[in-house]
Amino acid sequence: MGTDLNAPLGQNRKARSSKTDKPGLSLGRAAIGLAVIALVGGSAWIALRPTGLIETTPETEIAADTPQKAETTAADAGTLRKPPTSGGLSGAHVEETLTNDGSVVTKFSPRRRSGDGPAFIEVGRTKGQDLRVAAFPNDALLEDSPEGRLPIVGPDGLRPMDQYARPWSGTRGTRIALVVGGLGLSQTGTQNALRQLSPEVTMAFAASGNSLQRWMQEARRSGHEILLQVPFEPFDYPDNDPGPHTLRVDVSAEKNLSELHSSLASITNYTGIMNFLGGRFLSDADALEPVMRDLGRRGLLFLDDGTSAQSLTGTLADTIGVPHGFADMVIDTEIDRTAILKKLDDLERVARRNGAAIGVASAFDESVEAIARWMDEAGARGIEFVGVSALVKDPQQQ
Repeated sequence: MGTDLNAPLGQNRKARSSKTDKPGLSLGRAAIGLAVIALVGGSAWIALRPTGLIETTPETEIAADTPQKAETTAADAGTLRKPPTSGGLSGAHVEETLTNDGSVVTKFSPRRRSGDGPAFIEVGRTKGQDLRVAAFPNDALLEDSPEGRLPIVGPDGLRPMDQYARPWSGTRGTRIALVVGGLGLSQTGTQNALRQLSPEVTMAFAASGNSLQRWMQEARRSGHEILLQVPFEPFDYPDNDPGPHTLRVDVSAEKNLSELHSSLASITNYTGIMNFLGGRFLSDADALEPVMRDLGRRGLLFLDDGTSAQSLTGTLADTIGVPHGFADMVIDTEIDRTAILKKLDDLERVARRNGAAIGVASAFDESVEAIARWMDEAGARGIEFVGVSALVKDPQQQ
């Protein structure tokens, strides 16, 4: 037959062209294969290379080029490695952990740094205490004395006035500080005031009161800023006697400072003092000046209850540089709920006209009840209630 159907396989076939036997073709295919491998490898390197967000250094580049063992022992797992932190990494703490499978977990966390690179911005000291520790004094703000532990400015310049202040929003709205005094004199009255009054109310404890430290701690845990009421000599002394440790004009400055310190040591965690009576003493510059200087040195504020028209506290405080303020109104001169509510409305008008106002009252049941009710209504009208330290004239803030 004229066909190859019966021929053995692979025999009598037409010979291949000699061109296919040349080695040049196989080299070309190899070149193409290498080009493909290079393209794939280059694409992978581009995808996995550093983005530039973290600056590389010669040390890290050398470390990257160093061959690593394919296996790690159990002893190597969990080893902490600290890579170089120069350049862009110098603003952070970098920690690398080698895991069991040989991979490396890198942890970045902020740290204080110096030199070039990212900068950390430090803000000013924040006023106030965390409520979880507000019942405890800052020991750095206390000094020992024959009369007891007394408030003092800390080594870093922190004042008790700042440490124990109640924080507020810092906005320019209408602000009112309400101070309720006489706490500690009556146990039931003190308990009633602490139970009913909002934490925004500043509590003033009488230095001659009872269980002051316990009541102070309860007030601070609730968020109240507190003052200490110190007795000063009135014009009709001794017929009108403010109580033990009264500061008087007819004794030496040393004696008055000793009496002042006895009162100051009766309690801790207060931003300043408030006078209890004292018309005569507050009008005598020679008697008052050493007291004001001592308060300023201790980082305390002075709140004048505004009942003495002849008081020199403002003049001396400005001269010496003591934080101070005046109450705009005594809201319970008449112990009647309706009259007290009317006085509180008057205080609001003063605050809206001037931007801020300070009102003082005593811890009578009628006063406490009226203040608690009125504050709920005034808050809905946009009044911000603040601690008294937010409204005093502070030389350090000018």
